[in-house]
Amino acid sequence: MNYLSLIGRKDVLFSQDISSNDDILRKIIRHSRFLIIGGSGSIGQSVVREVFKRDPHVLHIIDISENNMVELVRDIRSSVGYGRGDFRTFAIDCGGLEFEALIKAEGPYDYVFNLSALKHVRSEKDPYTLMRMTIVNIFNTIKTLRLSKDMGVKNYFCVSTDKAANPVNMMGASKRIMEMFLMRESLSQNISMARFANVAFSDGSLLHGFSQRFAKRQPLSAPNDVRRYFLTPQESGELCLLSGLLGQNRDIFFPKLSEKLHLITFSEIAVRFLKEHGYKPYECVSEEEARDKTEGLIAKKEWPCYFFESDTTGEKDFEEFFTDNEDLDMERFDTIGVIRNQLEFDEDKLNDFIYRIDSLRAKGTWTKDEIVKLYFDLLPDFYHKETGKYLDERM
Repeated sequence: MNYLSLIGRKDVLFSQDISSNDDILRKIIRHSRFLIIGGSGSIGQSVVREVFKRDPHVLHIIDISENNMVELVRDIRSSVGYGRGDFRTFAIDCGGLEFEALIKAEGPYDYVFNLSALKHVRSEKDPYTLMRMTIVNIFNTIKTLRLSKDMGVKNYFCVSTDKAANPVNMMGASKRIMEMFLMRESLSQNISMARFANVAFSDGSLLHGFSQRFAKRQPLSAPNDVRRYFLTPQESGELCLLSGLLGQNRDIFFPKLSEKLHLITFSEIAVRFLKEHGYKPYECVSEEEARDKTEGLIAKKEWPCYFFESDTTGEKDFEEFFTDNEDLDMERFDTIGVIRNQLEFDEDKLNDFIYRIDSLRAKGTWTKDEIVKLYFDLLPDFYHKETGKYLDERM
């Protein structure tokens, strides 16, 4: 699949910085032991490929999806092939006891990459998934970081999101809170992160949904008023690799905005996707029309599409990688900017957040409003856009 043409770009983003730093990246990787958490997700697989093709001494991957892990191994063997190092996968949960046992038996590791996350805005629609997002994105990060620190890891990398900059949804807010906790942990452990745009055709994304709908001969549905930046899968892996190996303590890497990285609507990508597959988009006025006309249109090499204005909870009007009060280094790399975080955190508020989340879980029942309030208490400027409508109500 030609990702660049589908997202309206001609040039790759990070090739210059990857090329100029490749010798040091290869030297580090060749003599180091890596643990990648969440390694069979879309970003995780991209990071795994970037590490694996530089012949690591040890590369261990954990993920709760054993099916995705199997496909990851098959993909590696069928493309890159084999390396000289110890390459193994483990289908376990980083929040469980099995992860602690693995660390003790298979460690120590030099570099830990945490790509595990609940990344969807739709995860805030109910109190149970919202609590799991809180545990995965914040609490599991704290746990895996402290276990990494105990075994003397050189650097702990964790992926954040552009939605953590002035968040408007609970997913972005959870990652912003994660960053706050990592600032505290950076007192005793080197930590780096990355904020970046949507990854084109990543698992579960709307663009990935285009591929699924096309394979199942179903209509495409997309907002026509939401403009986003997109990275290719390889670019996401390259950005994480550069931050994880070359980032200084508390650094957050992000793509520099340039003519190479431009905004595009989801509906524009849908049109490009269909044209690449030899179909002409046919715009319908409703989901019902799109479903009803599917077979007849496809027979004529047309594809039913329903494009609409977005009105769902948590949809950000624009994308940004940093805020006005963050200290930026725009000179260190050609294509990547760096947020140089100051050592700022409120110890009492962080401890109170942990205590109150633990209390809700110990009680055995909680509401969405209770969790949202805890987020607001820690992020007083959090602008949460609640519309009462969610993506699960869309096609």
